[in-house]
Amino acid sequence: MDFCTESVTSLADSVRDGLVSARELVGHALDRIAALDPALNAFVAVDAERALAEAADLDDRQARGEEVGALAGIPFAVKDLDDVAGLPTTNGSLVVTGPDPAEVDSELVARLKLAGAIVVGKTNTPEHGWTAQTFNPRFGTTRNPWAPDRTPGGSSGGSAAAVAAGMVPLATGSDGGGSLRIPSALCGLAGFKPSPGRVPAGGRRPPGWPLLSCKGTMAWRVPDLAASLDVVLGPDPTDLRSLPTPEASWRNAVDAPGVPLRVVWSPTLGYAPVDGEILDICRVAVDVLADLGAEVVEQDAVFDEDPVTPWIKLVSGYLQRSFADIRHTDAWRQVTPGLREQIEGSEGLTVLDFVRAADATHLLNLCLVDLFAESRLLVTPTIAGQTPRCGDLGTIDGVEVVNWVGFTYPFNMTGSPAGTVCVGLTRDGLPVGLQIVGPQHADVAVLRAMAALEGAIGFSDRPDVRALIH
Repeated sequence: MDFCTESVTSLADSVRDGLVSARELVGHALDRIAALDPALNAFVAVDAERALAEAADLDDRQARGEEVGALAGIPFAVKDLDDVAGLPTTNGSLVVTGPDPAEVDSELVARLKLAGAIVVGKTNTPEHGWTAQTFNPRFGTTRNPWAPDRTPGGSSGGSAAAVAAGMVPLATGSDGGGSLRIPSALCGLAGFKPSPGRVPAGGRRPPGWPLLSCKGTMAWRVPDLAASLDVVLGPDPTDLRSLPTPEASWRNAVDAPGVPLRVVWSPTLGYAPVDGEILDICRVAVDVLADLGAEVVEQDAVFDEDPVTPWIKLVSGYLQRSFADIRHTDAWRQVTPGLREQIEGSEGLTVLDFVRAADATHLLNLCLVDLFAESRLLVTPTIAGQTPRCGDLGTIDGVEVVNWVGFTYPFNMTGSPAGTVCVGLTRDGLPVGLQIVGPQHADVAVLRAMAALEGAIGFSDRPDVRALIH
């Protein structure tokens, strides 16, 4: 049994057919976590007893001939920004977190469980998901299975590392500036940020970054992403942005992968320098899209300028809200230093500044309206820089650069569905992703193109984790 090579759908089919038990799948996940997580620090909590009990119950129901769900027996991990009943949601923080376990599952977790998937634990995240590497003062640093001295990215880095190392075949994440796509790209996974409202983000508390963030799942392959998303899509009365359930199955849609007639390839979006090696690998992948039948039109400047400033203003406003109650208390010193500096540096942000930053999302989207009037998809590198060593910055052509992830956050601002597919390895043996972006609500077009590219490239390398075994 190998979660890195066996698909989520085939494993679930085997459970439903009685060829393998849910207890075996969960037991394998727990064994892999025990062996590998000491070296990677992907998990912040493991609930072995309950996971095994739920697996045993599912096996009993399967033996009685009952329906056990599309994801029957699949062990999955939950990013520690999302609630799992019985486990605390710490947000990777020493402060601004309740000590008590959550009383109910988030809607995303509840729908995955209803489909037969089984929570085995929660995964690490930077404090309140604030940055593109995964570390915090509560749980420490998460490491990349491809190279433990490198970051798996963030903020869903714990989930990405858990899937990439084969500890679980499926995990949840969220994306407010690239937090699903960045770690997926750095860990060699398929990653996808759905359109806002596709995956419910409501609940008892207001969502954290409502103008920016979307929830989703993480897996090795596009078909597994589509299958896991299929069971969570649809309206939720507590989510003001939730959309109706799509008429067509996303899982069935990627069974017929394909690229559109015309795509735009933008190597810089007009403002983002890219490492030369990464750009070369991405250009080869773009040629594959052309071989698959797409007319590829190169357009360097998609946006007039880097939208990072309004994005940071929105994020800083949300973070100020999260930490307002402890800002001038002794607990403030326990906040991650870089996060603390960002909040302190944004204290002059006014309501007018925030509203104008929100206005910028509208203006940014107008650039895409014109582009998508002529072409179905936009393609860019996913990451601008080489994978950083833990605690360092990413590098572009050997030089450390603060904004080594300049390609992802614009599409949180525009609400565009966007995914990443692994298209090769650097000379250091680290994964490189190509980002595919679609117009509003064109999630299926993005997923079908991702599946087509994934199939044509046939990337099958997996990290060698034998040296990490505890």
